[in-house]
Amino acid sequence: MSTAELEARARRYFALGDPSRLAIIDLLANADLASGELGDHLGISTNLIAHHLRVLEAAGLVTRRRSEGDARRSYVVRTQACNDIVGAGRLERPAKVAFICSHNSARSQLAESYWRSISDIPVVSGGTHPATRVHPGAVRVGRRHGLDLTRARPRLASDVLTGEELVIAVCDRAYEELDAPEVHWSIADPAVTASRSGFEQAYDDITGRITRLAASF
Repeated sequence: MSTAELEARARRYFALGDPSRLAIIDLLANADLASGELGDHLGISTNLIAHHLRVLEAAGLVTRRRSEGDARRSYVVRTQACNDIVGAGRLERPAKVAFICSHNSARSQLAESYWRSISDIPVVSGGTHPATRVHPGAVRVGRRHGLDLTRARPRLASDVLTGEELVIAVCDRAYEELDAPEVHWSIADPAVTASRSGFEQAYDDITGRITRLAASF
C-alpha cells in the first residue's frame, strides 16, 4: 500500500475518532439525511453539525447530494470508503419491504425486482405519482443484469402499502412527500438523462444498498 493510501486511511480513522462524528456515520448507515435531520437526531447545533460534516467530507467518508425535490435541501450520503470501514447498520427483520419513488417507473421497480432475487422477504413497489409505464431504460438495464421488468406496471404507493412494510424511499421527492418513511436513499433519477450510463449508475447504487440492507437482517 502506498504512502498516500495509508495517509488517506489514517485521515478516515481520525475523523471517526470523535463520538459525534461516529454517531453521524451510524445514523447514515441505512438512510441519507439532511444536516438538519442529523442535528435533530443528535441534539447538536447547526454550526457544530456543519463542522463535523466538513471533517467527514474531507476524509472521504461522506458526500452530499442536492435534493431532486426540494432543491433547498442536500442529503448527506456515506461513501463506499466509509462502508468499507464501518460496515452496514442493523435493522429488525421486517414482515415486508416496500420501495417507493415518485413515478414507480425505474428506481423502485429495479429495487423490487432485485430484492426478489436475493431475499425471501415479500416486497412491493409504488409511486407517489405513478407513470403510465416502466421506463424502457429501466427494462433494458434490468435485462442486462438478469432482471425481467417487461411485465412490471407502475402502481400508486397508497394502493400497495398496508402499514406492515419497511418503507424505503428511493428518491428525494418521495421521501419529502411520504409520511416519515423509515429509510431514505437519495438515488439520482436516471430518467432525467435517459442515458445507459445513468441507468447503470442507478442500478449499481440500488443493488449495492439492497445487498447491504438484506445482509443486515
